[in-house]
Amino acid sequence: MKTQIKYLLIFFLLNYAEKAACQDINFSQFYELPLLRNPALAGIFSGDYAITSAYRNQWQSVTTPYRTFALGLEYKKSTRQNSNDFFTIGLQTTNDIAGDSKLSRTQVFPVRNFHKSLNSEKDSYLSAGIMGGPVMQRFDPSKLTFDDQFVNGSYSSTNPTKQVFTNTGSTYWDLTAGLTFSTVAGTDTRFYLGAAMFHILKPKVAFQKQYDIVLNPKYVVNAGLSKSLSEVNKIILYADYFMQGGARQVQGGLMLSHDFLNNNEDQKIALTGGIFYRQKDALIPVVKIDYNKIGLGFNYDVNISKLKTASQLRGSFEVTLSYKGFTKSENSSVNKVRCPAFY
Repeated sequence: MKTQIKYLLIFFLLNYAEKAACQDINFSQFYELPLLRNPALAGIFSGDYAITSAYRNQWQSVTTPYRTFALGLEYKKSTRQNSNDFFTIGLQTTNDIAGDSKLSRTQVFPVRNFHKSLNSEKDSYLSAGIMGGPVMQRFDPSKLTFDDQFVNGSYSSTNPTKQVFTNTGSTYWDLTAGLTFSTVAGTDTRFYLGAAMFHILKPKVAFQKQYDIVLNPKYVVNAGLSKSLSEVNKIILYADYFMQGGARQVQGGLMLSHDFLNNNEDQKIALTGGIFYRQKDALIPVVKIDYNKIGLGFNYDVNISKLKTASQLRGSFEVTLSYKGFTKSENSSVNKVRCPAFY
């Protein structure tokens, strides 16, 4: 009976961990990884291509840290030489490693987005995007500790255990689709509104086939606004709202950016700083430095959740590195009067 209870507890904990791990990866610098917010945000930047990488380290102060890596690629091109319509292709990959069991999840998602011009007089676009691909997950049972490995009160990883796992890895397919409306107001304000649905296929994510754990669809609303305050200063706001199952979450914040070269078209040196808030979880100061095509961002999460006593307000830190630019082709967006962009 005791062995049966232990098996039930192990499988409950394992599948609970699976369910928790299959929650979507969420970076504090979410605005730097638009494909994870909404595939319809792909290509809405100043440039023809963008390469963005990110690293997140979470709960270092409390337990075995959770580490997350991400790499996003975007390439934007007009549909034809004399057209104001564009398309964007891209790729979003992530890898998440959590806990003592090294529970890992790797996503590889191709992205396709089409931007339809709505007004020949200004940058006003309706964008539709789709993203999907395989999600591979696994864990290492040799890293786990079981009570029957304690002999006479002493633990050894070489002590045998009766716990047997028939499957330590699985793969499922995921799909996301979204829409975004982006436009300009006057000469100094750009903004966008978007909505997306994640996990359209409602994939089954349990390691053991006898457990029917389905990843609920997630509905997301996105917003962004950039407004010039002067020739060298601007304010930028980002916000997201999530709904998944019975869970709700809001995240957002604002930043102030200063351009040291007064909007020089060939060179850029800018410093951006701000504060973000993730509902009932963290306050997030952020800073970013832009040098020509390269952007380097850093943030530290100040934990304000129910774990703040254990964490002593310490949460996680992130580093992002991006590279954006224009190609030399005739269809480059730098040669276009109209283009989907946010800056």
